[in-house]
Amino acid sequence: MQRKSFGNMKCPIARSLDRVGEWWSILILRDAFYGLRRFDEFQKSLGVAPNILTRRLNRLVESGLLERRPYSEHPPRDEYVLTERGRDFRPVLLALLAWGNRHFALEGAAVQLVNTRTGAVVEPMLVDGATGEQITGPDFSVIPGPGADDSVRRKLAKHGHGRLVQGGEE
Repeated sequence: MQRKSFGNMKCPIARSLDRVGEWWSILILRDAFYGLRRFDEFQKSLGVAPNILTRRLNRLVESGLLERRPYSEHPPRDEYVLTERGRDFRPVLLALLAWGNRHFALEGAAVQLVNTRTGAVVEPMLVDGATGEQITGPDFSVIPGPGADDSVRRKLAKHGHGRLVQGGEE
């Protein structure tokens, strides 16, 4: 079966989903953050069929989110370690965790993020790295970036975004 690729699209969300959009891939990354590294550990944790797990691990390695490292020569066995690109996915997982707890954990959160120094439950939020200001509301907008083509500019303009020219000036 031919896999649909979004690699030629300019949208960073589509490109990201091309790498991690399958739910097994996101769960594999979650388990890698929990410290799992070996095929049998992922399989036991997820209950996923070996052929599906093999495909997802291979795709995560191809996408540069995991690195395959041999840990046994006889029989040959590999472990899967998060790369820098893979470690950069952690805020996405934490955002999904918070969103899922907020909207779908009617019985209460099964997993929570805590501050390890204080033990206090933490609610992650997205902030502007330069100012520390929370990114919400009308003060923030998506605009075409330096790599945007005309189709991206048209799509953003159609939906009321992108009125600002590069550099942030009107």
